Amino acid sequence: MTREQAHAVICFDNRVQVIASAGSGKTSTMVAKTAYALHRNLVPAEKILLLAFNKDAAEEIKQRIQDRLQPLELDGEKVATRTFHAFGLEVIGKATGRKPALAPWLENGQDHDHLMRLVDGLRDTEPGFRTLWDLFRIVLGSDLPEFGQEQEDPDLWETATNAPALRTLQGETVKSHGERMIADWLFYNGVQYKYEARYEHDTTDAEHRQYCPDFYYPDIDAYHEHFALDAHGRAPRTGFEGYLDGVTWKRATHQQYGTTLLETTTAGTWDGTAFSYLERELTDRGLTLDPNPDRPVPGRQVIENAELVRTFRTFLIHAKSNRLDDAALRDSLKSRPGLRNRFRHSIFLTLFGSIRDKWEQELVAENDIDFEDMLNHAADHIEAGRWDSGYDLVMVDEMQDASHARARLVRALVNHSDRYLFAVGDDWQSINRFAGADLSVMTDFHRWFGPGQTLRLERTFRSPQSISDISSAFIQKNPQQLPKKVKSLTPEIGTPVRIVAVSNTNRFANTADRFAGAVNTYLEQLNREVRAGAVPAGAEGQVQVRILARYRHLLNSIPAGYGNGWDHLNIQMNTVHGAKGLEADYIVILGMTKGRYGFPSTIIDDPVLELAMPDGDTYPLAEERRLFYVALTRARRSVLLLTVEGQESPFIKELVRDHGLTLQNLNGQPMQTVICPTCGNGFMTQRSGKYGTFYGCSEYPACKGTMNTATYAKMTNSPAAQPRPKNTGMGGAFPN
Repeated sequence: MTREQAHAVICFDNRVQVIASAGSGKTSTMVAKTAYALHRNLVPAEKILLLAFNKDAAEEIKQRIQDRLQPLELDGEKVATRTFHAFGLEVIGKATGRKPALAPWLENGQDHDHLMRLVDGLRDTEPGFRTLWDLFRIVLGSDLPEFGQEQEDPDLWETATNAPALRTLQGETVKSHGERMIADWLFYNGVQYKYEARYEHDTTDAEHRQYCPDFYYPDIDAYHEHFALDAHGRAPRTGFEGYLDGVTWKRATHQQYGTTLLETTTAGTWDGTAFSYLERELTDRGLTLDPNPDRPVPGRQVIENAELVRTFRTFLIHAKSNRLDDAALRDSLKSRPGLRNRFRHSIFLTLFGSIRDKWEQELVAENDIDFEDMLNHAADHIEAGRWDSGYDLVMVDEMQDASHARARLVRALVNHSDRYLFAVGDDWQSINRFAGADLSVMTDFHRWFGPGQTLRLERTFRSPQSISDISSAFIQKNPQQLPKKVKSLTPEIGTPVRIVAVSNTNRFANTADRFAGAVNTYLEQLNREVRAGAVPAGAEGQVQVRILARYRHLLNSIPAGYGNGWDHLNIQMNTVHGAKGLEADYIVILGMTKGRYGFPSTIIDDPVLELAMPDGDTYPLAEERRLFYVALTRARRSVLLLTVEGQESPFIKELVRDHGLTLQNLNGQPMQTVICPTCGNGFMTQRSGKYGTFYGCSEYPACKGTMNTATYAKMTNSPAAQPRPKNTGMGGAFPN
């Protein structure tokens, strides 16, 4: 053991938190601590409990305890290793004398299907529920951005044309999320409208072009403007200079010509008053609203019932895990006075109350429980003194993934002065907030469990120092991550991190197919180099390769049986989430691009989940950054990052800017890259305008930085912009 591992083993303060680096031997440390406790007669075997997060991890720890302790004639058989849920079920049975059953639809992984059946039943029997469900799904399904940040929303812009890309249910393209929500409400209610039709009077003069109001209702001859104004009548500060003058001019124009103007605002879409106002004004003028969820939709795709059910299932998991009843959830909504989407979230909570009631009624009727009940009820029994576990040493693996319910159960177990808690985890690898993980359990460990020691395992047995340095610097950009200085004695073999950009010139080529071709080239060369002895082989004359992707669809582009002809490669494939705890000599990460399905992904969890979830850290893309850190630190030798030219991930740009890494093409040739001097994040890319060729920031429209061709040429010829020779390799497209 290293000195820091040995320190963790022999430290028997009542509360010990171990912050472990990736590949630092934390499981070995837990096994050794078990042996030390038995060897020194500190704690008998039957009073030791190890808790893991899944069955595979629990079985691995149990097997390793038996393998290590049996030769020492230590009684590892009596040491309890459990998953949290199995242990919770055990506690409930012993505390009540009646061990409950897990609901069968959960045992078979049919929870979403079961919840869908409950929702269908509510829609069939409760007209009010059906109306709200359809309104939410069809009109309110999409989130609204923060006030004044429409231009920074990547979903609002087409990258190729730099033009707005928000489509409505009716099919037109609008300029803001608020306009889309209004248009979709009108379509859902069967209101005939025209978007930005020419105003009936000529308004062109020296200062104004022809006026085109946002909406026109031909059946009642009325116009409608949706203004970007908050509850105080103020426009956003940035990018809206002169906006209020335009509002005043539009109002004056309608007054001058005697035309009818209806007005809604951004604030009205937030609190719902925009829709009640429209309902009143339109019906008073003779229109009949006809809400119809089955109306054929020529425009954007409507959220499917099954997709919305998944959001409600996730919300239910978090609400139950955090012991939040309907009143607490309403209080959570009220406690956020500046929250956008208050109206939307309020409707969601109304729907959720009915759904949760049905869920709980079915559990009670069948005398079943769900996974959240296993943890909560177990903690209730221990806290109330209805059962005492008798465990004097409780060890917890992967503490960074602990939810509020798990932390509460652990706290109840060790709530005695003579009991020991030994919790091991790595907050840098906390990637399961979507499943309820509460990072504060680690970052505020002593607030949860009381004062004690905080130790660190900073020596990694996996990645070489170069990868450790790059990955550590990347993750510690977030000041809320606990600091560590990762050290490695693993030898450097080849180039530690390489970035290869596949071409985007063939617009008909599938991105996944481009990556598959690049991976094929890379692995063929690696196999040749291992065979020739240029790359050291591992066990059985092979090296291990693990291909990772943020989303599984990219892995599906790699054919089944891939690499069967490469006898010197052992190839595995995983999503990055699925690769947690795994490693390989060579890591290949597909899809390092920007966008919804890029890495980092810009698909944001529905913001309504924030009402039931633990507070996350506020650093931008914090969880995606931790996920990328996990991907990088799976490597024992080298990481290959595959991106698309012109669509590079922000993480790629950060590595280029901060660590001097360079992009290569498929032929191994370095590609010129100039970081945008305005924002410091994007690459300068060639564009054409009315005055000829220029270079603009790839982060447009969020950044409007530009430079002329002469400046770009000067920067690419400067030493700072030249590709660094160390990353061009030793020959070939993919030197290893």
